[in-house]
Amino acid sequence: MDYFNFTAYIPIIVMLFIILYVQRENDTVTARQITQKRRLEDNGKMLELAKKFIDKECIIYTFNSNQLQGVVKEVGGSALLIENKGMLEAINLDYILRIREFPTNKKGKKKSVVLD
Repeated sequence: MDYFNFTAYIPIIVMLFIILYVQRENDTVTARQITQKRRLEDNGKMLELAKKFIDKECIIYTFNSNQLQGVVKEVGGSALLIENKGMLEAINLDYILRIREFPTNKKGKKKSVVLD
């Protein structure tokens, strides 16, 4: 019987791991650069904009491609406090890319699928 030769694929697998590692490092460096730039500048703009979403259900997008969903309860200092399923969570404003009110249909009901 012929056995499948895995040794030919080891260099390819190693190269894929290296590419993924380098890409992740580049994303981390970019996130660090943006947060440092925001800290040097006035963070008051994001703070004032985030205050407009208090008591509204929102989707919050962060640097590491996370989407957090919940009701914005409080905005203060450099953090955003959201409530999701009865639990409170604080998010640093420096790591927030986008805040979006949860979309609704014509009847005012929440959409089941949000495509971004």
